[in-house]
Amino acid sequence: MDLFKKKFKCEQCTMKLTSYDDLIKHARHEHHHEIIKCNECGKEFIHEADRLHHSREEHQKKIEGRIHKSEHKHENKTSTQDEVDAHMRKFSDNL
Repeated sequence: MDLFKKKFKCEQCTMKLTSYDDLIKHARHEHHHEIIKCNECGKEFIHEADRLHHSREEHQKKIEGRIHKSEHKHENKTSTQDEVDAHMRKFSDNL
């Protein structure tokens, strides 16, 4: 069993690397390839398509969770101003 199998191949040369991070370092230093960073977390990618896939998979879940949470945030609660107005109506009726 080969534990050190090199599975990340450089598209510009014959170099094979063991991790994606090593491939990014290789592309940056050997080929001066522009590296694309995720705006949310700073993770680096060689291709824009990889960054987009990462963004959809990793960060879209967070956005959907925030939207879902805000939809139900104040379902049965009255605002503070509503409470003040109701109290004022009760108080003024007693005068």
